[in-house]
Amino acid sequence: MAEGKPTRKAIRGEVIRVERLTPHMIRVVLGGDGLAGFGVGEFTDHYVKLLFPPQGVTYPPPFDLERIQRELPRDQWPTTRTYTVRAWDPETLELTIDFVHHGDSGLAGPWAAAVQPGEEIHFFGPGGAYAPDHEADWHLLVGDESALPAIAAALERLPAGAPAHVFVEVEGPEDEQPLDSPGDAKIVWFHRRGAEVGESLVTAVRELDFPEGALHAFVHGEAAFVKTLRRHLRTERGIPLSQLSISGYWRVGRDDETWRASKQEWNRRIEEEEAAALSS
Repeated sequence: MAEGKPTRKAIRGEVIRVERLTPHMIRVVLGGDGLAGFGVGEFTDHYVKLLFPPQGVTYPPPFDLERIQRELPRDQWPTTRTYTVRAWDPETLELTIDFVHHGDSGLAGPWAAAVQPGEEIHFFGPGGAYAPDHEADWHLLVGDESALPAIAAALERLPAGAPAHVFVEVEGPEDEQPLDSPGDAKIVWFHRRGAEVGESLVTAVRELDFPEGALHAFVHGEAAFVKTLRRHLRTERGIPLSQLSISGYWRVGRDDETWRASKQEWNRRIEEEEAAALSS
């Protein structure tokens, strides 16, 4: 779910398997010949933009978004949701995506909870921008549930023995997942239990005794806590932007379209505030 520029050719995926990993996380595995040549590999935060038709709307094959937008009224266009590629197997052509599910709220979570093998979905991608820097002296990975798939993928790509501090916030202990890594990863789980999203993550990073050496950090999730941590890392810790992958995946009270539409302006204001703080 990092920023990037995915291809404009829609890819067709067929649902192969569905598995509930935790009470609030559902794994959907897509497959089929439409995934032949799907180009994932360089980044650990690769993402796709899933296209969800409105309820009751079907599109004639082959799927062509430009034709849909040209010929159909806007309320019949598909809705886009951005999701991290948790895993990709080029031999079996299987694409794994993990969905946060909070009951009937939202669009993609309820879809994942109801979808059955054999159904299809179209998407654009992949995009991506981050992978752990093998030259870094240590790594910092921080996020809520929305960032957990990318954090898990990054942990699997750490160099052997690479030091890493990992802070993940989920609703409760039942939402923890096994996380494997060849690195020397110190993983700490925080349980929100109804508290403000990211509050525990901000405290953990602020209280962390940073090791010596060059840091490479991945900090993603709800926009408010990400903004707070960006300010801390940039202005209080003096970490260069080149050593940070940091962005708000979502924002409390905003759907995906509304948040994406305002995100550029949000980033601009943060950069202005940051520049003023650094120059004072």
